Amino acid sequence: MNQTHLNRNYLFISLFVFLTSIVACTSSTKTQTASMSARQKMLKSFYPTLTKITHFFGVKNRAIESDKLISPLSSIYDIPIELINGDTISLAKGKGKKIIIANTASDCGYTAQYEELQSLYNKKAGDVIIIGFPANDFKQQEKGSNQEIAAFCKKNYGVEFPIASKTVVIKGKEQHPLFQWLSDPGKNGWNKEAPSWNFSKYLIDEEGRLVGYYDPGVSPLGTAITNAIGN
Repeated sequence: MNQTHLNRNYLFISLFVFLTSIVACTSSTKTQTASMSARQKMLKSFYPTLTKITHFFGVKNRAIESDKLISPLSSIYDIPIELINGDTISLAKGKGKKIIIANTASDCGYTAQYEELQSLYNKKAGDVIIIGFPANDFKQQEKGSNQEIAAFCKKNYGVEFPIASKTVVIKGKEQHPLFQWLSDPGKNGWNKEAPSWNFSKYLIDEEGRLVGYYDPGVSPLGTAITNAIGN
């Protein structure tokens, strides 16, 4: 292949990545409804391609795991969770089970991971608890109310795992206490990573220890997560 061909391929790939970034990472301009918008349908169909591109270029696909099990300095089980329906649960119900925490959004290039999370939830029922935390922290991609978010998740992705009340997951004064724990080594024992984008994921083991942080580009059904929870 000559240099001209290589340059053309490079330009094509660069343009494709640029357009991908625009599609996946631009702000939402509409409030959420139960039915998918044209943009959301496009994002869902584009998700497999987005995953391949992010893996190829090493974008948002980190899997950060502790090389040894480290006991937290404070217990994750003491943190109450307000669900999207207004009920409050305790993470203590997760003792003896693995827990996956994911910050979510309805208008993101990774929104199709709702379907993958549900598939994992079905496959590992009784062994793994999954909780989604809707947040409008990244390019305003979750503008809906709690009621709208719940309806959207159920209608379009058949979500049955618990969804928390809409909250803030990035570091700051309003950050949810659970995400404070997940991103503070002084609490969880080792990890400082807050969500880098929608659908960042955290894995907690059966004894309440943080096992790993996984970027949005790491699929819930990929080997990094499935190996960590046990096939």
